[in-house]
Amino acid sequence: MSAATEVTYLEAISDGLRQEMRRDPSVLCIGEDIGAFGGAFKVTDGFIEEFGAGRVMDAPLAENAIIGAAVGAAAEGLRPVCEMQFADFISCGFDQLVNVAAKMHYRQGLAVPMVVRLPSGGGFSGGPFHSQNPEAWFLQSPGLKVVAPATAADAKGLLTAAIRDPNPVCYLEHKGLYRYVKGEVPAGEHEVALGEARLAREGGELSVITYGSGVHLALEAAADLDEDIEVLDLRSLCPLDTEAILASARKTGKVLVAHEATQSCGVGAEVAALVAAEAFEDLDGPVRRLTAPDVPIPFSPPLEQAVLPQLDDMKEACRELLAY
Repeated sequence: MSAATEVTYLEAISDGLRQEMRRDPSVLCIGEDIGAFGGAFKVTDGFIEEFGAGRVMDAPLAENAIIGAAVGAAAEGLRPVCEMQFADFISCGFDQLVNVAAKMHYRQGLAVPMVVRLPSGGGFSGGPFHSQNPEAWFLQSPGLKVVAPATAADAKGLLTAAIRDPNPVCYLEHKGLYRYVKGEVPAGEHEVALGEARLAREGGELSVITYGSGVHLALEAAADLDEDIEVLDLRSLCPLDTEAILASARKTGKVLVAHEATQSCGVGAEVAALVAAEAFEDLDGPVRRLTAPDVPIPFSPPLEQAVLPQLDDMKEACRELLAY
């Protein structure tokens, strides 16, 4: 087993990408300012010096062209990793992603092994065009896989698995976790299977089912409240680990589904529906949700904090459900 080193979430993403590019010459990167500049958040800093401009390609300001070029490259046997500077900008490449990449295998039997890196989430006063959590957009597109790591180890492991997967994968990396989260990460190759949730904290009275930034809020709330709270980190949103979700719900009998994305038609809605349909007899209370309201993310810091779930919101939601 490789030795582990403590690194940030951002460093883990960079390390995972670099490891795969060294291991497999078919892996390449394409995106805006990812070469000499090293990417908007410096994930690809130093890559062009190591791998050259042929594998670290600076693209024009055209997300549709970036995704489209990646689809063609993947269909020809390469493994492109696209970087969107902000997840919000994927809307400009939506047609190529959901109408071409997601359907190629079904329509033509072609594998499309490509990854779209999506720096997502708020908490830094980026305003409504740089702070979205767009995961629900992709869950309605059969043919796409969607992952959202919460820890540094999973950031590396899930990216490795996404690059090696024969399907197009949307990889949501939360900007608020880039330098805030640190953890032990294997120094060599490290892969985390897609579709498997992680039990982040074991408990018996309440299950908080969450992912991404919500995991850290839930863990902090559970520690502050000193209650027997279980925290299930979904990690993979499609495929979804339904067995782990139902096992946790049946074990505790109370379920809080939490995420930073807006409420309507999101991951929380799917998890709540699954629990209500398959574990209703085991519940001791209603399935509750903690999400952002269905509004754009404000630019103003106080307004952004009012919109996005905060630690006090998580603690209050847990208290209410525990007392039900």
